[in-house]
Amino acid sequence: MDRVHSAYLFAGPGPAPRETALWFVRALVCEADPSSPRPCEACSSCRRSSPGEAIPLDGEGKKGPLLRHIGDHPDLLFVERGSGDTRVRIDQVRAVQRAFRLRSSEGRRRAAVIADAEWLNKAAQNALLRLLEEPPPGTSLVLVSASSAGLLATVRSRCQRLAFPAARPEAPDDPRAPEATQQLAARLATLSQLPIPDLLDWAAEYRGARPAAAEGVDRLLHVASAWLHQRACRRVDQGQAAEAARPELQAFSTLQRCRQGLAERNANPQMVAERALLALREALC
Repeated sequence: MDRVHSAYLFAGPGPAPRETALWFVRALVCEADPSSPRPCEACSSCRRSSPGEAIPLDGEGKKGPLLRHIGDHPDLLFVERGSGDTRVRIDQVRAVQRAFRLRSSEGRRRAAVIADAEWLNKAAQNALLRLLEEPPPGTSLVLVSASSAGLLATVRSRCQRLAFPAARPEAPDDPRAPEATQQLAARLATLSQLPIPDLLDWAAEYRGARPAAAEGVDRLLHVASAWLHQRACRRVDQGQAAEAARPELQAFSTLQRCRQGLAERNANPQMVAERALLALREALC
């Protein structure tokens, strides 16, 4: 345990970073012999930290708690976006700070997992930075993020990083892909012929409550990125020069900035969708 660091960043797509973070913090409080596999699932701490039914969180602390325990272990905390929220909020980070100031209930290490870390805005990240700079003794903080790009460089630099490999981009026209993905890819293929007013009407579909709208736009950006990747690979497979794929690469870069803006700056989902669709249309024309 002497080599356990005070902060980690597990970054990568899919469920693996979150699952590994839960396994790791449970292993930290496991009472088994250090030479044995951890978590052992047999000791008192492992039984208490076994994840059960998740209590919905509320980033404002009005309709639910700001954070919850992992299982019912008092020294293991878990934070994620509140139900229907698009942010991990500053009050949730402050709740972790307050909890870390308390003494360990079990006399062992305390740890907190902050999932959805890419959805921390700058104010929340600055509050987190103070905790990273002066961590209380015997504490570990694990950030889980689909991508580390949206985190401040000062936050990243204070964490031991573990990168999880990206899966092969989902092929939108693969018959095994979800029907909704195939339908969206087919719609993207019509962009070059789509008049600007119709494109704006498409973006207007992402109006409404921000949580649902942001989730829809994030899905649009994910599928469109995979679709562009597929187009660029086909150009290469057909023997075309790499320069021929420049429009797709430029559009891909724009989509990545759109995703970052959607996460960091509380951007309007409809406007993000407009920017993304216009970039895609330009790449096809």
